[in-house]
Amino acid sequence: MKTNAKNETTARTGTTDDAIALLKADHQAVEKLFAAFEKTGNSLDAKHTLVRRACEELTVHAMLEEEIFYPASVKLLEADGEPDVNEAYVEHFLVKSLIEKFASMKPADDGFDATFKVMTELVRHHIQEEETELFPEVKEAGADLKKLGARLAERKAQLEAKLPKDAGDHTLARMA
Repeated sequence: MKTNAKNETTARTGTTDDAIALLKADHQAVEKLFAAFEKTGNSLDAKHTLVRRACEELTVHAMLEEEIFYPASVKLLEADGEPDVNEAYVEHFLVKSLIEKFASMKPADDGFDATFKVMTELVRHHIQEEETELFPEVKEAGADLKKLGARLAERKAQLEAKLPKDAGDHTLARMA
């Protein structure tokens, strides 16, 4: 069973060999969801599905970074002065707050689209900073990206196995 979950993660991310490649694949997956939402028009069912899926992706991704990648980055880069991941943690907190808001919202509610737009903008900013600042620093510091990638892939498979099967359930906080 564990092998199947790992194979599914490999198929989705394209690789489990490199931590940065795995995290960038997550970024690309959520960006596709954002772009699809922007094109949905007035389809409430499509909006509901896309927001649910984005919330799932973002929750799993944030947990991977907070549990594994950020602590490893701090440890790896502390010789050069502690890397500033505090902003990343704050951005994660804000995104998780918006995800929780979606647990009580419906696509027809006032503010639904605006809430998703704000979350999209925040996540895009966060992705840009990680991909242009933190990821290159970690790579340049000589991180064992394969070992770190394997840890991330294993944890990701565990988290994805816990995703609710009910398409209406966005409350993912209990996954940890």
